[in-house]
Amino acid sequence: MTARPAEAPDAEGTGARRKLGVGAVVVLILAAFAVTIGIGMFRGTTGAETVTPGPSPSRSAVVPAQTGVYVHVAGAVHRAGLYRLDVGGRVADAVALAGGFADDADRDGVNLARTVTDGEQIVVPVVGAAPEGDGPDASGTASALLDLNTATAEQLDTLPRVGPAMADRILAWRKANGRFTSVDDLLSVPGIGDKMLAAIRDLVRV
Repeated sequence: MTARPAEAPDAEGTGARRKLGVGAVVVLILAAFAVTIGIGMFRGTTGAETVTPGPSPSRSAVVPAQTGVYVHVAGAVHRAGLYRLDVGGRVADAVALAGGFADDADRDGVNLARTVTDGEQIVVPVVGAAPEGDGPDASGTASALLDLNTATAEQLDTLPRVGPAMADRILAWRKANGRFTSVDDLLSVPGIGDKMLAAIRDLVRV
């Protein structure tokens, strides 16, 4: 029995199968790449990737704290006016900001140790001024009537409707005519009428 010789491998068929395998790999890579791009586009359009917001600030973090109080210092001080103090400031601090006591100030007329409140008026009386009532007013400050015959220009300037120019006129009238004998004598000062007198009548004396 004669043996048949082995058939030579089909080189053309082997090459075709190899090309087919390479092509399949390329197709798979392209498909995976396309799927990756598609997922990214889907997330971008749907907002799938979101940033988780942090905790919102507490209410106390956004409400500013009070940083100071404003008081009006008037009466027998060197520089009457509006001053800002830190929260917890005292009358002594306010008087110091106003230049300290004037020479004719009644230093016992105010409680220097008292804590001030926002928006209050601190009136330092002059020596010998009659108190308006038996004690301190609602804000704890001793009120006093201003003596027209001893008041300085700065003290007169603290009265309602009286500015620096009017205070100078009152002093000029007093220098030219002598002491005020009545509060109504203010009507003789140029520029003072019934309305201004009514505004300051209860704050002054002679």
